Order: sequence, then C-alpha cells, then structure tokens
Amino acid sequence: MSAPVTVVIPTLNAADKILPTLACLVEGSAEGLIGQVVIADGGSADGIAGIAEETGADFLSVAPGRGGQLRAGAEAARGAWLLFVHADTVLEGDWLRAVGRHIQHHPGKAGHFRIRFDSERRYARWTEGWTNIRARWFKLPFGDQGLLISRALYDEIGGFEDIPLMEDVAMTLSIGRGRLREMPGFAVTDAVRYERDGYWKRGWRNWGYLTAYRLGVSPQTLAERYRK
Repeated sequence: MSAPVTVVIPTLNAADKILPTLACLVEGSAEGLIGQVVIADGGSADGIAGIAEETGADFLSVAPGRGGQLRAGAEAARGAWLLFVHADTVLEGDWLRAVGRHIQHHPGKAGHFRIRFDSERRYARWTEGWTNIRARWFKLPFGDQGLLISRALYDEIGGFEDIPLMEDVAMTLSIGRGRLREMPGFAVTDAVRYERDGYWKRGWRNWGYLTAYRLGVSPQTLAERYRK
C-alpha cells in the first residue's frame, strides 16, 4: 500500500525557517507513512521554490492568504490523509507513531498535537499550558498545533475556507467537537512573535480575535485589525 499521508505546508517568506520542519518529516517518509509533501507558497521572494526542488517537495505558487494556500495544497494532495503543518513548526515526541495509530484506530476523526514553544522562558510554559487546555477542553486548537484529517472527512466538511484569518478556527468548528482528538507528540513552534509582542499581550490578543470571530465579526475585518 502506498504511503497514506500528504503533508501540506503554507509558506510566505519562510525559507529561513522551513528546513527543520522538512527535516522532521524525513523519518515519516522512510517509514512509508508520508508519501508527499506540498509547499503552498503565497508569493515569497526568498528562494523557497529551490528548497522545494532540492528536498523533493511539490511546490505551488498561489495567491497569498493562509486559508487559500491550505486549500490549494489540499487540492494538490494525493494522500488519503492530510497533515497540515506550519512552516515554523517542528514535530517532536512520539508524533510519527501517533499519526499511524490515529489513522488505524480513529479514521472518522481529525487529530492535533500539543503545542510547545522553542523558548526556555517561563512565560512560554504558561502560554503552552492554557493553549493546550483550550484545545483539549474546548476543542479549539489553532493551526500551529498541526491538523491530521482524512481526505474523506476533509471533503465532507468542504475543506479550508479561503479567508484571510481564522481559517484554522473555521476548520475546527466544521469538524465538530466529537470528531477531534488530541494526539501524543508535540508541535514545537517558533516563539518569535510572542517574544516580540509579549506572551500576555499576544495571548489576550488571540483570545480577543477568537471571541470576535465567534460573535460574528468577519475574517476580513479581523485581518485588517491584525495587520495594524
């Protein structure tokens, strides 16, 4: 049987961060689990196409916007399962076995990992804690926690929306609480934005955007605020 998983990575000027992300996937390819990697790029000018060619990843150049990029990547995927990972995220722990077990035992559900930041600051540990609690209790993981979903379920719910922000939340809500589970393993994510903005400030900002979206504020309006 061919390798069942296609990994989709959206990028925008991420050539300086993506190599560790791609490196962590090599074991999955060697084990016959990952058969394809798709880099869906939103118009970078940093040589990312060359990295894709050198590493054997399929490369797509599409309009910028993470929702649209993820959607395009999924359309190009050949696998029966899709694993969406951000370009600044490295999968660690027992993630590979977790993916294999999820595919075998939970075919009707989607899965996500626990988040961990690549920082030693205690504020990073606190932020990880409440982020993982939110994902576990409220079934609202964000995109930087990764998402594993079967092609059948992805197509059933209509896939990622081509929206400028909150595409991960929209996807999670479409999947539904009963069809989402936490998997063993960690999505280790670049903490640079939290270090720059402050963990508390960025954390409350994210909660504010999430709340506003759930109350009906459009992703377009939220994206305009986000860029300010």
